[in-house]
Amino acid sequence: MSNAPIKTLSEALNVDMDAVNDCIRARMQSDVPLIPKLADYLISSGGKRIRPLMTLACTAIYGGEMKRAHTLAAAVEFIHSATLLHDDVVDESLERRGKKTANLVFGNQASVLVGDFLFSRAFQLMTEDDSMQVLRILSHASAIIAEGEVLQLTHKGDMATNMDHYIAIIKAKTAALFAAACEVSPVIAGADDKAVQAMHDYGMYLGIAFQIADDALDYSADQATLGKTVGDDFREGKLTAPILIALKDADAQEQAFWKRTLSMDDQKDGDLDTALEILKRHSALERSLDLAREYGQKAKDLMADAPDHAPGIKAAMIDLVDYSIERDR
Repeated sequence: MSNAPIKTLSEALNVDMDAVNDCIRARMQSDVPLIPKLADYLISSGGKRIRPLMTLACTAIYGGEMKRAHTLAAAVEFIHSATLLHDDVVDESLERRGKKTANLVFGNQASVLVGDFLFSRAFQLMTEDDSMQVLRILSHASAIIAEGEVLQLTHKGDMATNMDHYIAIIKAKTAALFAAACEVSPVIAGADDKAVQAMHDYGMYLGIAFQIADDALDYSADQATLGKTVGDDFREGKLTAPILIALKDADAQEQAFWKRTLSMDDQKDGDLDTALEILKRHSALERSLDLAREYGQKAKDLMADAPDHAPGIKAAMIDLVDYSIERDR
């Protein structure tokens, strides 16, 4: 699917996004040369900046002060970047955004420590906004993200994992930051509690849909398009939506295959191809996207009820939901 919503938001918020990027570049500097070198390697590697764009867009939609949004959008991107550095170490990932991961280039220790630095920078930016409510929202999201990563680790290869467990994991590890990125916007615009909750829920539903689609892409995209190794989740023993859907309808032979490859960590050449065949047999990828669309519709309904201070941006935020689900990378 075309990235038109991202393009629309990036063009409409071009000046604001430049201010966010200036803040990011300034705040990732340090007297320790390795810190900006490693941080720049990740942050300048071509990410779509969806999360800070969401903060800017929702602030415009609610008529909030954009200067405050610049600082908070930068904080959101720092939190996201920190989690990516930590995730790649935990997952032993080799590629991200079409490049070698930072941990592969700079080592695990440096990646973890620079991730910690970016988290600390995010909290400095939060406190500079001087709003306890904003600080509560973003600090709570940071804690939830960490819990989600640990929860995912404890379910690795666990054949008792079900769809409820999976949704709980992705709500924490992915959707919590989407929710917080949107929720702070009506706060700085002085909107009421109902508006704050609505934008939290919009971000949460969008984040869930985004991650389900991402997990389907892990089995359907080609490596050049995806920007990371296809089948990583399978190799790492992660029971994501496509696997859980296929498992629910699996016969004895398929159950034995999933148990050997995911739970017993006994993978052989050709197992990924077999996994793809089983997923296709059960229409697991399309059914995963159907689930993502259910959450996406909830997000679209919430955004449709938002104010019309910036109608073009609001329309793009509705379209962003479909893009997040139907994208090919």
